[in-house]
Amino acid sequence: MTVISSTESKLIGTLPLLASGKVRDLYEIDSRTLLFVASDRISAYDVIMKNGVPEKGALLTLLSAHWFHVLSSAIPSLKTHFISLDLPQQVPQEFRARLQSRSMQVRKLEIFPIEAIVRGYITGSAWKEYQTKGTVHGMKVQPGLTESEAFPQGAIYTPSTKAEAGLNDENIHPDQAAEIVGEKYAERIEKLALELYSTARKYALERGIIIADTKFEFGLDTETDEVVLVDEVLTPDSSRFWPASSYKIGQTQESFDKQYLRDWLTANGLKGKQGVEMPEDVMNKTAEKYREAFERLVGRKW
Repeated sequence: MTVISSTESKLIGTLPLLASGKVRDLYEIDSRTLLFVASDRISAYDVIMKNGVPEKGALLTLLSAHWFHVLSSAIPSLKTHFISLDLPQQVPQEFRARLQSRSMQVRKLEIFPIEAIVRGYITGSAWKEYQTKGTVHGMKVQPGLTESEAFPQGAIYTPSTKAEAGLNDENIHPDQAAEIVGEKYAERIEKLALELYSTARKYALERGIIIADTKFEFGLDTETDEVVLVDEVLTPDSSRFWPASSYKIGQTQESFDKQYLRDWLTANGLKGKQGVEMPEDVMNKTAEKYREAFERLVGRKW
């Protein structure tokens, strides 16, 4: 099965390439509209693997489109950057089949330079910090929690910096996020991120998935001064998905995300190393986890 690691060669001379991230390539359609194209690249610990996961880009795009619909229906006041899954007319016919389903047209906005992470359960870097300091992103948390336990007071907002390519994001206190984006927008981002997480958590749990944590990104519509949900939403790349049926506090959980890849990298001393190629079994297992998450959340076979 073909893996699309880069889309740049497909669109040179048709649309200007504005940016190329860990997974997505971003093109300009016109002064108000962008084309997000998701490749099959996969990253872990902020490092892109040498090989990708077949069909991953299409899966992430279609799952994000599904979530935009679900969240907008549940929160009528929500503004998102999503416009359409249609390809713009500028894309040549010979490339359309390969780019369809992995591309979405979105509004061009001013992006806030933070990642709005919401954690419902203590795991990952939050668990490591809590074990040594009793805090999460510098915030005091109730003592006595065990790994994978839900935060007793409810989900917490734990932002991070949005690092340039090749650099690591940094967990920060909400006060630091406010210094970056301004108090006015920081409050709105935090409130909206928590509301989105709460809505998505309930939806997913009804389908047998626990969303342990997730990352949202937001932009600003400078004409209306509205905070807008952007980027991908609630995918296995941006979230920790656990099967509810096997959930048990006090231990690491099974997952429907790239935790399988992270675990393999850690076990083999490859965490944070550049130029790593996944063996076929790791690539296939990761693809299987992503497909299962999609099928449970969307309600149809991939």
